[in-house]
Amino acid sequence: MSLENKVAIVTGAAGGIGFAIARRFVQDGAKVVIADLDDARGAAAEAELGALGEVRYVHCNVAEKLDVRNLVAATLDAFGDIDILVNNAGIVVGADFLDLEEADFDRVLGVNLKGAFLCSQAVARHMVDKVKDGGTPGTIINMSSVNAVFAIANQVPYSISKGGMNQLTKVAALSLAPYGIRVNGIGPGSIMTEMLASVNSDPAAKARVLSRTPMGRVGEPSEIAGVAAFLASDDASYMTGQTLYADGGRLPLNYTVPVPDED
Repeated sequence: MSLENKVAIVTGAAGGIGFAIARRFVQDGAKVVIADLDDARGAAAEAELGALGEVRYVHCNVAEKLDVRNLVAATLDAFGDIDILVNNAGIVVGADFLDLEEADFDRVLGVNLKGAFLCSQAVARHMVDKVKDGGTPGTIINMSSVNAVFAIANQVPYSISKGGMNQLTKVAALSLAPYGIRVNGIGPGSIMTEMLASVNSDPAAKARVLSRTPMGRVGEPSEIAGVAAFLASDDASYMTGQTLYADGGRLPLNYTVPVPDED
């Protein structure tokens, strides 16, 4: 699954799954642009991964079209090409359906879904021009979630954004297939990122997570990075429009919920 001399952009890559993907890509020979809003963590990620290969950090709010345009320009200035885009940037806002603020809904959809669209469109335009000039088609990878299928009552915009991400993957794949550009998604289950780290110190929370995970453990960011490396490689050359779920068996699981006692 060598990515030797490929150029990749990974959004939201200053930490978590995005950082693990950036690391794997660099280890596989790619030149990587880390896009994020957290400049301190972005600079630290650049320094750490720079010891392994060619890495650049670029400040980018993916929900802002100008930032996305500057991200593409900075990548081309640094490495001269873009072969891989990973739309990983995402945020969550917890609130019950009746209490959710419109601004929070807009903010989550703006980053998680609109941001993926803006980045995909901008990068795809470069990729299409390259193909027309006789170059090699690229690939786009969208970070979805099991919550594109399941719903969480107090994660309204997040669940909606991931459902939309699956459709974005499909429509982009169909639109770009004539150029040989592949678009696929990854749907992680429970992964040991900072957002989930608290379960290690909360036995009840850990039990809830494991009760819905047939493999009996929480996944590691590196395991999602392995899926991304496969999708970015020529080994996935006939795959497009698909979302691969790395969830420890959660989606096939049919389990019960507590039922109140009858009066």
